[in-house]
Amino acid sequence: MHLRLRPLLAAAALTLVAHAALAGVPQLVWRGDVTTANAFVDGMAKAWHHAGHPRITLQPFNTVSGIDAVAHGTADIAGSVRGRAPLRSDEAHLVFTPVAWDALVIITNRHNPVDNLTLKQLHDIYYGLITNWDQVGGPDLPIHAYADASPTDGIEFSLRRLLFGRGNQPVAAPRLYLNVDALEQAVGLDAQSLAVTTLSDAYNHPRLKMLSINGTRPDTANIANGSYPLYTPLYLVTRPPGSNAAKAARIRQFVAFAQSPKVAAIMRRHHLVPYADALALAGHDAERIAAIARQTGRHVIHHNGPTAAPMATYSSRAAIAPTSKRTLRAYQRMMAQRQADAAAKLRKGDARSTPVPSKISWYTVTAGDTLPKIAQAHAVSVEQLRTWNHLTDDHIHVGQKLAIHHD
Repeated sequence: MHLRLRPLLAAAALTLVAHAALAGVPQLVWRGDVTTANAFVDGMAKAWHHAGHPRITLQPFNTVSGIDAVAHGTADIAGSVRGRAPLRSDEAHLVFTPVAWDALVIITNRHNPVDNLTLKQLHDIYYGLITNWDQVGGPDLPIHAYADASPTDGIEFSLRRLLFGRGNQPVAAPRLYLNVDALEQAVGLDAQSLAVTTLSDAYNHPRLKMLSINGTRPDTANIANGSYPLYTPLYLVTRPPGSNAAKAARIRQFVAFAQSPKVAAIMRRHHLVPYADALALAGHDAERIAAIARQTGRHVIHHNGPTAAPMATYSSRAAIAPTSKRTLRAYQRMMAQRQADAAAKLRKGDARSTPVPSKISWYTVTAGDTLPKIAQAHAVSVEQLRTWNHLTDDHIHVGQKLAIHHD
């Protein structure tokens, strides 16, 4: 045998042995939002493999798809830009492990002259009260607000939770996209655009401009010290250990690897703050939300029923935010029009017309109330309550106002 071939054959033999050893090791599937994948998971997965582990399969798309895949067992780990959504029962048993801090950044096209928004202005844009760039120091042009199609997706959920008190708040953003990549491409082509993404995903995008909030730029220093108010944790989401002990052990290893110094270096290169570098931020979340509420004029911190954005559809506003004064006025206008239409039909002798209630009162739901109990107390049917209040089921919450019609 030629002497030069011996080292090559020896290396090949070692490679075969290594592959044989890894053949029985469970391989992992990661699925989640594109921003987390771009920010650090792609680099972490390569470092994981270089450390002697099997390659991890990456399936970047969006947060909800990743969390659902983990919940249903079609993926092992999800990447998320939000914590557990309290109203999604599939997430209740999942484990959310924070591994980094990122910034929610408000982006527009690089040609837009606006550089800064206050929290109040940002709140009012998403609420539908500010609709033109000239209201925030820009040109006299309409604001084109872009959003992710799923309000429970990570970036949208996190921003709406901070601005409105809950993550699935309806907002005045009619241009919807399936994930943040598609959204950023659209913003890069539209000088009137406005949307939210993350610092780790937008910092090197040549067509985007990141706006300051309250005069503070989104950067890692301002994330770490808490001066930039729209910071957010990034999570790895997993299931509790199951029957496959080998797979569970491999998942724990991967999550631990995500918190290692090697991965922390990868995070910093992508404008992230490793979670352990700013642990103090975690203890100030309630204080931060209260401060944002004061600045935006939202006096009560809600978790289930804040006021809805004026440009959200009426049906959403009636179902989700019945306590809003704007919603009540819209409802009263609608009922007045219905009464007028029905009266006109009665005058024409339309036999199909139904009696119209002459009075509407409002009942505020209290602890222990159920829809059947309220119906019985007011001598009406549950079906009538659902119809009058545009409810699709019997779910109600404390503080909700229900319309009661009286003949």
